[in-house]
Amino acid sequence: VPRETYMAVKMAIDAGYRHFDGAYLYHNEHEVGEAIREKIAEGKLWATDHVPEMVRPALERTLKNLKLDYVDLFIIEVPMAFKPGKDIYPKDENGQWLYHKSDLCATWEALEACKDAGLVKSLGVSNFNRRQLELILNKPGLKYKPVTNQVECHPYFTQPKLLKFCQQHDIVIVAYSPLGTCRNPMWVNVSSPSLLEDKLLNSLGEKYNKTAAQIALRFNIQRGVVVIPKSFNLNRIKENFQIFDFSLTEEEMKDIAALNKNVRFVELLMWSNHPEYPFHEEY
Repeated sequence: VPRETYMAVKMAIDAGYRHFDGAYLYHNEHEVGEAIREKIAEGKLWATDHVPEMVRPALERTLKNLKLDYVDLFIIEVPMAFKPGKDIYPKDENGQWLYHKSDLCATWEALEACKDAGLVKSLGVSNFNRRQLELILNKPGLKYKPVTNQVECHPYFTQPKLLKFCQQHDIVIVAYSPLGTCRNPMWVNVSSPSLLEDKLLNSLGEKYNKTAAQIALRFNIQRGVVVIPKSFNLNRIKENFQIFDFSLTEEEMKDIAALNKNVRFVELLMWSNHPEYPFHEEY
């Protein structure tokens, strides 16, 4: 839909949102930038730009698309690299993914230089497991710690160990797919159960006069997790923000946490053969 992203971001700002998740990969940075300009933006470093000398040009491209002088947050989207180049999803002649060896510490140092240059206020990561976070945290000469780790997190995948580890290191977990509903087969296990049909979430929704989605979002917010639900629907954009006028009880929080099935919707299957694939390890 033409200008769909632009309109959705404007509606979200009007509803009160101040955290926008964007990436070069999504091909809509110009619309996001037009909608927010001097509001709050976040960018992502895509997997073909991990080579240190490509980091700053990638960030500068994002800033040019957004028409902004800086972003508040820039994150490494995945801890695995694709072959550098113009092809976002590089494959060989046999249709096999073309991977590139990651040096996450070198990529991080290039990001630190971007922060020193004033192009970004804070740095973070996404889809990192504990070992990969420790690589950065224990890096000799570390200047800036990751402030966020953006990972899948919802009542069917609560990430308790990773959450505890991140909180110990003052790293905020940002939950993508907090409603567990993304259905792109290239990224997602489409046979996963539907979170929003869950009986407990719906019964709590009836108790509080909220939707199952609002209960799922409130659960994460209440345990210190930032949520970034995706929607182009004005009513749902408003609904997803209306989660600050009630609280779940301690017992209800425990009941929702007990729904955890350790089920990932987003398996990043295109990277499953990469040596740095983060999901081979428990957390």
